[in-house]
Amino acid sequence: MGKALIIGCGGVASVAIHKCCQNSDEFTEIMIASRTKSKCDKLKEELENKTKTVIKTAQVDANNVDELVELINDFKPDVVLNLALPYQDLTIMDACLITKTSYVDTANYEPEDTAKFEYKWQWAYREKFREAGITALLGSGFDPGVTGVFSAYAMKHEFDEINYIDILDCNGGDHGYPFATNFNPEINIREVSANGSYWEDGKWVETKPMEIKREYDFDGVGMKDMYLLHHEELESLGINIKGIKRIRFFMTFGQSYLTHLKCLENVGMTSIEPIMYEGKEIVPLQFLKAVLPDPASLGPRTVGKTNIGCIFRGKKDGKEKNLYIYNMCDHQECYKEVGSQAVSYTTGVPAMIGAMLIMNGTWKGPGVFNIEEFDPDPFMDALNKWGLPWVIDRDPKLVD
Repeated sequence: MGKALIIGCGGVASVAIHKCCQNSDEFTEIMIASRTKSKCDKLKEELENKTKTVIKTAQVDANNVDELVELINDFKPDVVLNLALPYQDLTIMDACLITKTSYVDTANYEPEDTAKFEYKWQWAYREKFREAGITALLGSGFDPGVTGVFSAYAMKHEFDEINYIDILDCNGGDHGYPFATNFNPEINIREVSANGSYWEDGKWVETKPMEIKREYDFDGVGMKDMYLLHHEELESLGINIKGIKRIRFFMTFGQSYLTHLKCLENVGMTSIEPIMYEGKEIVPLQFLKAVLPDPASLGPRTVGKTNIGCIFRGKKDGKEKNLYIYNMCDHQECYKEVGSQAVSYTTGVPAMIGAMLIMNGTWKGPGVFNIEEFDPDPFMDALNKWGLPWVIDRDPKLVD
């Protein structure tokens, strides 16, 4: 029985909004706000006759703290769910502080001018949020998000200590294009072309982009090549999970994607350094984003499954133990249900769940928290209920 302000109206936001509307006992009223109000209006029109949730829309520039404050004061939500760009996390957090409103996002802040994503900027808000008596929940997507909840669940129910975590993100979907990205091309390409790194013995070990490759046989998908990337949840899990010696993150990529990416990199199209073109300053990567297929358009043509989860190695009652918790999601099933492919679905559903648990007070406490710091059980139950059922494998194949 609460009100949520949802900022953003892209692929992930669309899924989260569909899910809020399915869950109208909790979300009695939502406001969809974006720079392009027509997108919000279109979604409202599509959903309002299928739900008891009251839907409002608004235009807002998420870079503008004053506009955000005015909107929050006007709507008076119980929670702000930030599904805009990671560059806008801090302005939205500022607006939440001024209005004393709880905050939820799915991806950590990164400055627009450097491809560097880490939690220090948002962790710097801990004291301010504590003093304001409001909660900020960081990273309530799938990875980060569900991967942190899986880790907290394993720690609570299965292990005395967890020494090794390997997070495996496999997208076995095929959209039929030689090259396209499954989520925001700008964020996706920045992430993939950055140096990789993993957390070991309390420090970062840096690798070249795509330097470390492994093969893994994924349930529902089959054998895939996966590559070690830097990923933000390694940073918080390294601090919050007891006994950690090493955490790594792997993501699958097909050969066609990597070949195209390498070529685009070689000719400078993935650069975030502005250049002058016909008297106007443009950023090559933003131009590339404009010519690539919109990730939201991939839904109807993507077939196959995703498989994302965590392999844990640790100890229980003095004995070595291995465990794999994962979710499989079918692209076409997602499209039938909410009109999107599984990559948006696997982020949008946990975004709704995190917002719900903050909004209804199941998770509470003043300050800024990563998702694994809260009790995982209500989130794990909600995943089964809202479309992302999880599987436990007690004898998994390990990654060397």
